[in-house]
Amino acid sequence: MLKRLWLIFAQAVTVMLAALFVVATLKPQWLQQSRWHEAPVAATAHQIALPPTPPASVVRAGYAQAARAAAPAVVSITASKAPPRSAARARDPIFGFPFGLRQPRGNPQLGLGSGVIISADGVLLTNNHVVEGASDIEVQLSDGRQAQAKLVGTDPETDIAVLKIALPDLPAIRLGDAANLQVGDVVLAIGNPFNVGQTVTSGIVSALGRNQLGINTFENFIQTDAAINPGNSGGALVDADGRLVGINTAIFSRSGGSLGIGFAIPVDVARQVATAILKDGAVARGWIGVQTRELTPELAEALRLGDGKSQLRGVLIGGVVNDAPAAKAGIKPGDVLTRIGEHTVATPAELLASVAALKPKSQVEVGVQRGGKAMSFLLAVGQRPRPQRLSEDE
Repeated sequence: MLKRLWLIFAQAVTVMLAALFVVATLKPQWLQQSRWHEAPVAATAHQIALPPTPPASVVRAGYAQAARAAAPAVVSITASKAPPRSAARARDPIFGFPFGLRQPRGNPQLGLGSGVIISADGVLLTNNHVVEGASDIEVQLSDGRQAQAKLVGTDPETDIAVLKIALPDLPAIRLGDAANLQVGDVVLAIGNPFNVGQTVTSGIVSALGRNQLGINTFENFIQTDAAINPGNSGGALVDADGRLVGINTAIFSRSGGSLGIGFAIPVDVARQVATAILKDGAVARGWIGVQTRELTPELAEALRLGDGKSQLRGVLIGGVVNDAPAAKAGIKPGDVLTRIGEHTVATPAELLASVAALKPKSQVEVGVQRGGKAMSFLLAVGQRPRPQRLSEDE
């Protein structure tokens, strides 16, 4: 009986092997289809064993968070202006204001710039040159909303203007501290260059305290290599945390585009100016009414200033305005002003800044060198006259 069962089993195996041989020879695709049916199961099992892909926010590098925090508070500004009576004055060919595009002569000009919302009640900062002489100012937010802006006040000597809009739920940028900036810190420039739409560029702080550029009366610029182009004026310069550290205002360019040298007004200066404008409608600065020149060793020797043993440090008075505080106190052309209050001054820029920081109608003692004699005068500080706007014909 066992022999018979074994014979049947052997014959069955032989038949199956023979059938498999025939199929493999004549229809090999049947066996391949069978293997393909098993592949997805194996692949699925293998995929389940792999670790999950980490979220994109974990592996993404850059400053996306800073841009997201600051960008909603940066707006585009369109300022409509009356057509000029003559060809527009050319700006300095090297230091240019990235103002924007202009319409053909004879039509109203459209100034295209940027601005920054600094408070939820609609206060904006921008550049004075963006809105100067504008009859109509329109602001567009990054979320698409638009509003007519009211000009609260301007300060041409720092190139700051304060606007206000009335819209609900306005995003306000966080204010940083420009005094803590260091050369090499990462910064982002946010604005609307060439009217292409909101754009973020990155760079570093290239230098601090840039002055004597001939752009503004009062200069203390942050220099950056973040790309700033026409239309970026009045936009935000923010740090790596998305806090406002400067208002983009000018570029060094021979072509009109970015060459990697841009300048921003420190937020500390912009905040002081905005506070004064919101409170009083204008910025009140001290004034004594003198015209100054830098004191060189040659001039000091020619005017026989000092005792001849050491170089005199101060600012040469080249002229005195009639009936100005300096004239009334007895200061004369040829004097060297060495001190304002407790602050020594060695350059015209230092003298300008020291006097401007004084409160109008206050009194200050100034130190003067007249020939070989040191003298002091008590001045009644006046208010610095607001600069007159140049006519289009000049």
